[in-house]
Amino acid sequence: MEEHVPRGGGGGRPPIPAAAARKPALARHSSFVRSPANNTKPATERAFEGMDTEFIPIVRSGGWADIGSRHTMEDVFICFDNFMQDFGIESFEEGPSAFYGIFDGHGGKHAADFVCSNLPRFIVEDEDFPREIVKAMSSAFLQADASFADACSLNCSLSSGTTALAALVVGRSLLVANAGDCRAVLCRRGKAIEMSRDHKPSCNREKIRIEALGGYVDDGYLNGQLNVARAIGDWHMEGMKACGGLGPLTAEPEVMTMDLTDEDEFLIMGCDGIWDVFLSQNAVDFARRKLQEHNDPAACCKELVDEAIKRKSGDNLSVVVVCFNSRPPPVLTTPRPRVQRSISAEGLRELQSFLDSLAD
Repeated sequence: MEEHVPRGGGGGRPPIPAAAARKPALARHSSFVRSPANNTKPATERAFEGMDTEFIPIVRSGGWADIGSRHTMEDVFICFDNFMQDFGIESFEEGPSAFYGIFDGHGGKHAADFVCSNLPRFIVEDEDFPREIVKAMSSAFLQADASFADACSLNCSLSSGTTALAALVVGRSLLVANAGDCRAVLCRRGKAIEMSRDHKPSCNREKIRIEALGGYVDDGYLNGQLNVARAIGDWHMEGMKACGGLGPLTAEPEVMTMDLTDEDEFLIMGCDGIWDVFLSQNAVDFARRKLQEHNDPAACCKELVDEAIKRKSGDNLSVVVVCFNSRPPPVLTTPRPRVQRSISAEGLRELQSFLDSLAD
């Protein structure tokens, strides 16, 4: 297991960037997790159906974070390549059982630290785990939110909030849960497949939900204060949350699932500081080239972060890359055209908001 705790990144209105010295993050090369060649359907109820019985993922991961241009670091990431084993649980599924998360704090680092430390435990302790993993994951997000509210009621200095992006790899199944504007992108034979949606207040679906629950969107900010529509914490902000999750700011995640195949090469998980300057396909193309060069997910994360800094991202930066094969991505016979970045970071954000509104 790897937990890395440089802190950083978005939620509230961003401060004016300052030329702060960047602190390097710790990165790790994780071990392979290989599963037996012969797979049988377990007796317990499967979380996902329709599996490709031929493909057996081999997971290996790395992560990297940097303070970027901010004065403080509030990002946290975590990598469990052996999720069940690390928690002393007998695996219920042939193949890997892995957990990864990125938590982008705002208004302080405490919420990000709390969720990073407790979310995996809330998942495995949920009554629906492992029979109904999707339900258990959603419940764990809400449990983390409620537990952090209790902690803040005892110590108001902890008051803060965090976005949360979590991924589970169970056998040949990928589950991604997201609350906030971090993003997960799957590379399938060079093509970017978004496994999460950015929860911005200006997105039509989020705006409708917010206004139905008594909130409003002002210049892209929820109640004029937060530039995310979903987050854990922020109980100290008046008018944001209510008991039962009925406030305009919710911790309930959106969950997407995917059956992995031998065409699925890797998953990129990044905070919004990465996506401010990378389009999803652009990031996949960049990471794929780097993995073809050295096949090192941790080094690939550092290179993504360094490139985001070069592109003038104004936020903390954190990335996790999870590979699903021991080999580097293959050279495609018909290479995908490279995505050229030719507009500003602000232009990219406006374009992403426009595309989100079309999707809604």
